[in-house]
Amino acid sequence: MSSARQRTAGALSLGLVLAGVTTVGAAPAQADPIVDVQILATNDFHGRIQQDGTQAGAAVLAGAVDQLRAQNPNTVFAAAGDLIGASTFESFIQHDKPTIDALNAAGLEVSAVGNHELDQGYDDLINRVMAAYDAETNPYGGAEWQYVAANLKLRATGDDAVPASWIKDFGQVQVGFVGAVTEELDALVSPAGIADLEIRSIVETTNAEAASLKAEGADVVVLLVHEGAAGTDCSAMPTAGDAFAEIITGVSPEVDAIVSGHTHLAYDCAFPVAEWSDRAVTTRPVVSAGQYGMNLNQLVYSVDAATGEVVGLTTDILPLANQGYPADPDVAALVQAAVAEADVLGAEPLGEIAGPFNRAQRWGTNQAGETVLVENRGGESTLGNLVAEVQRWATETPEAGGAQIAFMNPGGLRADMVGTGTGAFPRTLTYKQAAVVQPFANTLVNMRLTGEQIKTALEQQWQPKGSSRPFLRLGVSEGFTYTYDPAGPAGDRITAMSLHGEPIDPAATYSVTVNSFLATGGDNFAVFADEGNNARDTGKVDLTAMVDYLATFAADEPLAVDYRQHAVGVSFPADAPATYAPGATVAFDVSSWSMSTAADVKDTELTVSLGGVELGTFPVDTTLGTAAFDELGTAAVSVVLPEDLEPGTAVLTLSGAATGTEVTVPVEVVEPHPSTNGKAKGHDKGKAQGKAVGHHKERGPALATAL
Repeated sequence: MSSARQRTAGALSLGLVLAGVTTVGAAPAQADPIVDVQILATNDFHGRIQQDGTQAGAAVLAGAVDQLRAQNPNTVFAAAGDLIGASTFESFIQHDKPTIDALNAAGLEVSAVGNHELDQGYDDLINRVMAAYDAETNPYGGAEWQYVAANLKLRATGDDAVPASWIKDFGQVQVGFVGAVTEELDALVSPAGIADLEIRSIVETTNAEAASLKAEGADVVVLLVHEGAAGTDCSAMPTAGDAFAEIITGVSPEVDAIVSGHTHLAYDCAFPVAEWSDRAVTTRPVVSAGQYGMNLNQLVYSVDAATGEVVGLTTDILPLANQGYPADPDVAALVQAAVAEADVLGAEPLGEIAGPFNRAQRWGTNQAGETVLVENRGGESTLGNLVAEVQRWATETPEAGGAQIAFMNPGGLRADMVGTGTGAFPRTLTYKQAAVVQPFANTLVNMRLTGEQIKTALEQQWQPKGSSRPFLRLGVSEGFTYTYDPAGPAGDRITAMSLHGEPIDPAATYSVTVNSFLATGGDNFAVFADEGNNARDTGKVDLTAMVDYLATFAADEPLAVDYRQHAVGVSFPADAPATYAPGATVAFDVSSWSMSTAADVKDTELTVSLGGVELGTFPVDTTLGTAAFDELGTAAVSVVLPEDLEPGTAVLTLSGAATGTEVTVPVEVVEPHPSTNGKAKGHDKGKAQGKAVGHHKERGPALATAL
């Protein structure tokens, strides 16, 4: 078995050391025995080359590294992987070449391999990303830093797939870097792309490589690992019982620091190493910089050049945006050019749409106090449901999780999808127009949830008290529908759910896909993060999923807009009976029957039928209001049950001819009491006990929906 290792040029490194050496007295040739070596680290950059809020952008990242390196030339700029892949549009559309060029200019020297470096397969990493740039043969490659991964081997020979480690030689001090990638790699990327690779134990391969580095004279050994903590509580990390806990507790004392990534969290922790109890530094730092170039990890080792011992250590997390770091002008120009090129490439047509896919709207006020239409994240929308269906479709294969249901957060939709121009539909949709709808480059995460946990997710649409938005309507995929009672108690408003017309079983397990934002509990949807089982990041990017979907369904004919409601409110009066006699009147209120924009098709009335026999039609009020909830499209239903109706469950079907929305409302029918003398009345005036998702309801008959 080979052990590939790369070393920097000694003469260059020596020059860097001498530039930063402090001399004493009249002996300028004698170096200070204590050398401060600075390690600056990033992770999970994901092509965020433009500044956006707390995302500093590539120019500021490079400027910060330049400034910190000028303060201490004994500096290594390193990374823990996922520098490319799952990138925003301006980098993604150019195969991440802008990110590669920006990080080259920033002086990145070494990085662990992340799972997203292998999105396009091992061959792409080796023969494009890591290969030298060539305008003719390799126009999108040319990473000048060294990728390392000790636990990534060639299956046929056992040789290293990429170098296992890399050494920075500062002349008096040597710093070695061991790389490792998550052991879940085969579940995160296409199996075909890494078929030639074997993923081995991070701990075992790291320990072996660290021992070799120390034997070769490395004074400090740093593990760059694309694996990370599930939370930022340092005290919980060693006992979390996960892969990262095994790394923290399992790597040998030869490893002086663990620089991590993958989970997109920022932390600066330290844990005692028993074998170091007699040293000046007794704890090992375990750090991560978060994501998207928001921060840098800074580790400064004070090393006795005479003995090679670490005599001091400081660590910090350095926020980058709006901290006074200058933007590197060369990188800023590079980013500007990349954005301009992305605009050109973004004009590529993806397909045609038959109508606009819009976000929900309501009336609100602007900063001038004027009444205007504003986005309503509490409303169901054609766009939200489309994106959810796209993400389900993109993960429906067995290797991606076999998704049955997908949910989409409304805040992840940043623009309507209306196509090119202002003329009649169908219209052409371009790459850039699809990209601005979902600009965050979230990946798709598949997990297993029970029916009960899915109900919890829907209940969490009602946000905690004090939230800026009291309700966030999740977009839902094709075939999944539910009813709810807007007047119901918190935590128990969902009255029924169905998938392709079949009731959701609260005890059964379903394959559910959400984006990486929701998967981590974003927007207070904690159930996805806390209770999702077998969660795995598929590596599929939301924009890529949309592009592929349009290529499949919008290339030959325009993609039709689905105006059916997936969530409908059905609310019975507080004194509604639990059962009804033949000939009795059944009354309830309906809400959320309509989408909200002017372009959306709406029903002006809904029809109630029983067994194919129409019982009545009722007007639907689609007057748009100011409420931040999903109540648009209301109707008051009151029907009389047939006199000859047999006892049992009578299923009322509510339908809208224009939209195709269809909802079923079951009611229990019993024989009339003799005291009524043939006059039909409702029975059991006490509270109803309808069943929905395994719960006993306290507000009316059982409800179910089916489209």
